[in-house]
Amino acid sequence: MNSSGRVLKKKKLKRQQLMEYFSQLPLCVVVMEACGSCHYWSRELSKLGHEVKSIAPKYVVPYRKGNKHDYNDAEAIAEASQREGMRFVPLKSQEQQDVQLMHRIRERMISQQTALSNQIRGLLAEYGIVYAKGISTLVKALPFTLEDTDNGLSVLARSQFQGLLDDLLILRERIKDMDTALKVFAQNHPICKRLMSMSGIGPVIATALYAGVGQGQAFNSGRHLAAWMGLVPKQHTTGDNPKLLGISKRGNTYLRTQIINGARAALRHIGDKTDKVSQWCRSSLERMCFNKACVALANKMVRMAWAMLHYQQDYLPGKINKVAA
Repeated sequence: MNSSGRVLKKKKLKRQQLMEYFSQLPLCVVVMEACGSCHYWSRELSKLGHEVKSIAPKYVVPYRKGNKHDYNDAEAIAEASQREGMRFVPLKSQEQQDVQLMHRIRERMISQQTALSNQIRGLLAEYGIVYAKGISTLVKALPFTLEDTDNGLSVLARSQFQGLLDDLLILRERIKDMDTALKVFAQNHPICKRLMSMSGIGPVIATALYAGVGQGQAFNSGRHLAAWMGLVPKQHTTGDNPKLLGISKRGNTYLRTQIINGARAALRHIGDKTDKVSQWCRSSLERMCFNKACVALANKMVRMAWAMLHYQQDYLPGKINKVAA
């Protein structure tokens, strides 16, 4: 399709024919719907000299005419891409995808660890054995329970609980190995090292930020990045009567959760620090509850992180936040 919307070519290709077809085309803008493999295809097509863009599916749907099938989808993608102000998905490098891969595996293992520990607790409760909260408490107490011959557990039950405990210990070791791998990567990567100079950002958050936004080149400002992560108020305005609601919670849920957790840790350790960010945190705690202050600090951290990436400088409390605003 040309810039005026006229269809120039229409061809259906199999996967193995795609690269050969695009290698014979003159340089053009290639637009695709964001999906699991869009980052791979963007890298491969960019090597041929094409400019590649990706659009979130929810922004394509309003431009689709008629029933949903491949041709109408392709036409809607092409039309949506030519609209002024259209939002495109930041495309990832292979290194970013590698880091994201580690985070997704780690997230899955943590979810499995929680599910497994809850199952063990629930099954033990049926035998009248209840522990205090916490996975560490469960791991420490369960071996003593299995050795106790007076708690009424049968031989069969003890063997099954021992198997569950072994599974839980293996998961915990794998999570520790993944944390170590992320820490080593962060310590050897210049962008992650720069992000870790900020209070509240450790290896996990630094690598998650790098995997999600790279060097921040896809965002015009710190507020743009904060809005992309869903850390700004949702707006409902009608009749020139503005109404601000809670945060929009758009974008990457995992990344937003990690940033808020980092802000919560930083807020708990401001102590008697005299830098401007710590002073701002103390004033925020006087005006709002702790959880709201955590989200407000997370918003500020994201803005400062963008400024650190954009201007390539380490964390400067009280100075870089002015640039980010």
